[in-house]
Amino acid sequence: MRVVVVSGGDPGHVVPAIALCLRFREAGDAPVLLTGDRWVDAAVREGVPAARVTGLALRDLRDEADLGKALHDQAAELALALGPQLAESEPDLVVCDVLALGAGMAAERAGVPWVQLSPHPLYAPSKHLPPMGSGLAAGVGVRGKLRDAVLRALTARSLKQGERQLVAARRRVGLSGRGAGPVARLVATLPALEVPRPDWPADAHVVGPLLWEASRELMTPPPGTAPLVLIAPSTAWTGAAGMAEMTLAALDGLGVRAVVSTFAPPPGTLPDWARSGPGRQDELLHDAAVLVCGGGHGMLVKALRAAVPVVVVPGGGDQWEMANRVARQGSGVLVRPSTVDSLRAAVTRVLDDPSFAAAAALAAAGVHEVRDPVEVCRTALA
Repeated sequence: MRVVVVSGGDPGHVVPAIALCLRFREAGDAPVLLTGDRWVDAAVREGVPAARVTGLALRDLRDEADLGKALHDQAAELALALGPQLAESEPDLVVCDVLALGAGMAAERAGVPWVQLSPHPLYAPSKHLPPMGSGLAAGVGVRGKLRDAVLRALTARSLKQGERQLVAARRRVGLSGRGAGPVARLVATLPALEVPRPDWPADAHVVGPLLWEASRELMTPPPGTAPLVLIAPSTAWTGAAGMAEMTLAALDGLGVRAVVSTFAPPPGTLPDWARSGPGRQDELLHDAAVLVCGGGHGMLVKALRAAVPVVVVPGGGDQWEMANRVARQGSGVLVRPSTVDSLRAAVTRVLDDPSFAAAAALAAAGVHEVRDPVEVCRTALA
């Protein structure tokens, strides 16, 4: 099976895309990755043919007055730009990252079936849940259900506006206002981070985290037997700023060791009990007693997959949603607002209470309940 996988350049999206390409290759299929410049060489080093997504400026949209319109404008650009690449590749299937809206339109224009990849829990609206991003659990009883209904009504206008923008983008590239949609949706998360819903879509399948290590370097933690705290600042532009520096200050005097996992320069002068650098996170998690992170889904599932409890300092985007889900599941503590004192208290609590590690281990065990993403794609095509 020839498969084209399309993803933007944000690490939280392209890393699962590369991991999925490797799964396809291991199963005997022929994947090609189309993504941003930064990740082409990395994919090729892993043996995955890759090319830059042409005709699409992967711009920073932080200053856009209407983010939804900007995303749909990009989707139309991508749909047109991908036409020649899909014609050349002649794929049997196109897999589109959930943010690469235009890739689905390009596949539809080419008459090729496509699958949506969600590198996080299913964020599709539900008639039985509060809006995604609120961080709230489903309401219980009359008051709780009324609260959720009111919140859904408040977000309905934005959802309708997004639907209109999608229709406009589709028509701009020569498609009808409504399409058949993907033949399947791959939800790349742990079951423990999903929320039960009576209206779960029949075409959506939880396939477990799609993990790949962007770094090949190995980092040696500080010597000693004290508990190791892994600090992973968010790679998203919506992440909390200054988290690494604040966490190191919070750990001072706790008698722990620390590693800051980052491609950025070290956060100031490090004490002798701390290290900083781009080492393989999976190897570091083998020794870690707790992870302090920004709440991005990729880092959270990597920790939980390794049965490591977490302290979450969420920024914007979906990090608030993820932090609350982790806290409800019992494998971590949410810290907001973050201060040196609140971080120190949270790390101490997780280290002293074994129930957090037990909940993380329970989340890790859920990986045995997921479906194989390659099998899902082949079944959808059949």
